Amino acid sequence: MVELRLPKNSRIRQGKYHQAEKRDGNLKLFHVYRYNPDAQENPRMDTYEVNLDECGPMVLDAIIKIKDEVDSTLTFRRSCREGICGSCAMNIDGTNTLACLKPIEECKKDVKIYPLPHMPVVKDLVPDLTLAYAQYQSIEPWIQTESPTPPDRERLQSLEEREKLDGLWECILCYCCTTSCPSYWWNSDRFLGPATLLQAYRWIADSRDEATGERLDELEDPFKLYRCHTIMNCTNTCPKGLNPAKAIAETKKKIALRQG
Repeated sequence: MVELRLPKNSRIRQGKYHQAEKRDGNLKLFHVYRYNPDAQENPRMDTYEVNLDECGPMVLDAIIKIKDEVDSTLTFRRSCREGICGSCAMNIDGTNTLACLKPIEECKKDVKIYPLPHMPVVKDLVPDLTLAYAQYQSIEPWIQTESPTPPDRERLQSLEEREKLDGLWECILCYCCTTSCPSYWWNSDRFLGPATLLQAYRWIADSRDEATGERLDELEDPFKLYRCHTIMNCTNTCPKGLNPAKAIAETKKKIALRQG
C-alpha cells in the first residue's frame, strides 16, 4: 500500500507550551500555528493557556491577549473587530471564519487556529493573498460606462435594480470562501475562485454598468469560471452569509443565454 505523507520540511511539529499565570481560573487551551520562513524551520503548533475570566468573548480577543501578555512574536492580521474589514480571516476549529466574529464558547474543546488553507504563509497566521488580490483586480471591479455621467446627479437605479445587488455588495474580501474551495486549491493559477467571481457578478448585475458584454467575454475562459463544481464549501463558510455559488451559477446562465 502506498503511504502518502507530507514532505519532512512541511510537517508540523509540537511547539512550546505557555502556562497561564493564574492556574485557578477558567482556563482554555489555544493551539496556534506558528511558522517563520526566515527561521528555515518546520511549522509548529504552540499551546497557550488562556484565562477566559480575563478575556473577551471572541477568539480574536484571546489571540490579542496572547500577543499582548504572553508571546509578542505571534503574528496575525486584524483591524476593525466588527466583521467588516475581513483582516482576521483564519481557520478556527477546521472552519474558515473571522476571528472577531467567532465566539470562544462555540469551541467546545481546545481551540485550534491555523492560517487560511492552501495559501503561502507570510508568517504564523498571515496568508499571502497576492494572487487573490491580482485576480480580483483582473475583473476590473469598478463601474464602467460609455455614456457621459449626468452633470447634475448620480447614475440612478430603481429599487428593483438596486435589490439585485443585495447579497453581492456585502462581500468583504476575507477570502474564507476562496480558500475553502477544492477547485481553487488545485487550479488557483487560472480559476478565479468564489470571492472574485462573486465580485465579478456584482458588476454584471449592476444596471448602471455598461460593460456587461466585455465582462462576460472575459469569463468565458473555461478555467476562470467553469472550474466551479458547486461543492458549496464557499457558501457554507462565508462569515457574512453570502452565496458565491449562486452568483457563479447566475454568471454561467447569462453566458449560456448569450450563446443561444
